[in-house]
Amino acid sequence: MKILHTMLRVGDLDRSIRFYTEVLGMRLLRKKDFPDGKFTLAFLGYGEEADGAVIELTHNWGVDKYEIGTGYGHVAIAVPDVYAACAEMRQRGGKIVREPGPMKFSPTVMAFIEDPDGYRIELIERKGD
Repeated sequence: MKILHTMLRVGDLDRSIRFYTEVLGMRLLRKKDFPDGKFTLAFLGYGEEADGAVIELTHNWGVDKYEIGTGYGHVAIAVPDVYAACAEMRQRGGKIVREPGPMKFSPTVMAFIEDPDGYRIELIERKGD
């Protein structure tokens, strides 16, 4: 077994695709409209779907906003240098909501960025990844 993807519902698919590709540096792997169901799916990632987990963005036509709720936590992405990644993402228009630094009670260096729909993405420093 393996994790295939994490699905997030988004209000503006083009805006979200720009964020995940231009700010986080992912690639749009595939996108498909489902006219009978009135929704579009877009899959994004750093590599091919066969090689690892990706993000699925679901846009339900006519819905422009979702409540995130209290159950959602975050998606985590490994970066080689969290300080440099945050500086670059901020320059590209990203909203850093937790500045880079050590996690409380842990040597892990991390930060959080927020996507256009308010979903948080944790950036974890991993020198070898």
